[in-house]
Amino acid sequence: MDEVMIVQVPNQKVIGMRKKGRYQNLIPGMLQQLFPHIMQFGMDVCCGPPMFICHETCVDEVMEADRNGTADVEVAIPISKDVEETNEMKIYELPGGKMAKITYKGPYEKCEIAYNTLFEWLKQNGKTITGPTREVYLNDPKEVGSEETLTDIYAPI
Repeated sequence: MDEVMIVQVPNQKVIGMRKKGRYQNLIPGMLQQLFPHIMQFGMDVCCGPPMFICHETCVDEVMEADRNGTADVEVAIPISKDVEETNEMKIYELPGGKMAKITYKGPYEKCEIAYNTLFEWLKQNGKTITGPTREVYLNDPKEVGSEETLTDIYAPI
C-alpha cells in the first residue's frame, strides 16, 4: 500500500448512476450497465477508469448503511464527449479539488485497511473530509486477479 499524498484532482465530465442499497450488490451491476451504454457511442468516449463515489461520511455510517441496505451508491465513468442519457444514467461534472489519496492493492472487500490508514493520516495531519470519498478502479480483477487489483482512494480535504 502506498503512502497517503495530497493531490489536486481536476473536475471531470462523467456519466453516472446513483441508487440506494448494499455496496457489493449495486456497484458491479451498475458498472456493467454503464460500460455497454457508453461503448455504443464509440470506444473513444470512455476517457478514464470507473469510480465509486461514497456519500456516507464516516466508517460507522458506511457499515450501518450497508447493513441496512440504505447505502447511497454512485458510480461514474469519465467521458470525453456527451452520450445519450437515460432515466438512470446522467451526464454531469464531478467536482475535483484538493484530495488526500492512497493506493490500495488487493481485493475490494479487504480495502478497509486502506481507509483506516487514510482516515488515521487525515486525523494526525489535522485534515477534515469536505465531501464524498471516491474509489477509482485502476484495473479489472477479472484480468489481473483480485490480489493484483489496484484502487486509488480519494478523500476531499
